[in-house]
Amino acid sequence: MEMVKLVKGDRVIKRRKLDYDNNKKIWAIRGWELYVAKPKPEPKSEPKPKVEKPKEETLVRPKIRENESAENFQERLKNYEEAVSKKTKKAK
Repeated sequence: MEMVKLVKGDRVIKRRKLDYDNNKKIWAIRGWELYVAKPKPEPKSEPKPKVEKPKEETLVRPKIRENESAENFQERLKNYEEAVSKKTKKAK
């Protein structure tokens, strides 16, 4: 028992091939046609977006600023040295 698909607009029905062959004219009058399978186009793969690596921070040794206290400069220098030591530990 072979089956055929018939199409009318966006509706699709299945009927036995024997019934369709015997009543082709009636199906055509009512607006039904044989379903023709169209190959689905393969979706184009989108290029993957490039992942940008975060830029490495360049550590610049602080210089004493005009009108800066010695304590403040020493604190900034200490922070710089800690950051450099952390960076070298990560690299190892």
